[in-house]
Amino acid sequence: MFDIQHLQNSTLLCHPAYTQMLTYDWFDAHFWQQQNKIVGAKKGRATAWFFKHEQLTGVLRHYWRGGLIGKLLTDQYVYVGLEHTRVYKEFSLMMHLTELGLNVPTPIAAKVTRSGFIYRGDIITEAVKGAQSLLDILLTRPLTHDELKNVATTLSEFHNRGVYHADLNINNILFDEAGKVFIIDFDRGEIRQPEIAWQQENIKRLARSFAKEQGRNEIMHWQQSDWQSLYCDYQALLKI
Repeated sequence: MFDIQHLQNSTLLCHPAYTQMLTYDWFDAHFWQQQNKIVGAKKGRATAWFFKHEQLTGVLRHYWRGGLIGKLLTDQYVYVGLEHTRVYKEFSLMMHLTELGLNVPTPIAAKVTRSGFIYRGDIITEAVKGAQSLLDILLTRPLTHDELKNVATTLSEFHNRGVYHADLNINNILFDEAGKVFIIDFDRGEIRQPEIAWQQENIKRLARSFAKEQGRNEIMHWQQSDWQSLYCDYQALLKI
């Protein structure tokens, strides 16, 4: 499925295609900066660094805690075994989703660094070519009918396969340069038995995301009829 390497106090997880290329330095943004290979960054709760190396455009993201506990522990997690780390769970889930043929960024590598009972983590994924999030688009223009249908189709494909996304929002749904829809950021995601209850909670979370961003931005090309169109197409494609 993927390769595992142990190096001092760190464990590296790696896509088989990148095993021979990967080094510990790949997880250090300063390493890429020193080589002038940083080609972009996306700010948020944590910065995601985009780097270009040979034919790969990768996205490096460090794991940071959110909420009140994040102010205290920042990036520290309790270690109770590699397979229980958020890093391992996300990387292995993304490898599985890639094998299923679902539209997610290819996972390149991940790192778990231990210090006693504490660990920190990083993950590298392949950048989606020409990516624009739903929010990026809606701040400039409305979605077309075909684009709305593509989003609905992608969401239904994931849910029909039992894919639960812990933070489904309009920043985590991307269009690539060819118009294909991708879903990113599977931290705390998992495979579940397909059931109406959690699927609808996922969709309600997405609806709240549209409403939240609409309240936050003075101009956003989104209206209730767009949501009704997206939701109806999604419902029609669910297998339950």
